[in-house]
Amino acid sequence: MAVEAHITELRHRHKSLESQIDKERSRPLIDDVKITELKRKKLQIKDEINRLNGASVN
Repeated sequence: MAVEAHITELRHRHKSLESQIDKERSRPLIDDVKITELKRKKLQIKDEINRLNGASVN
């Protein structure tokens, strides 16, 4: 069950990053570097979720 809890936490962080990206995009002066960094972190989390899901199936 520890893996499931970790996946849940990662999903929460993934959703939080999506909110931060949306917030950055709505600003008058968009910071493309910050958005790129947030997207990179979001992708890393998604990859980790997918890896853990694959590990829990096997």
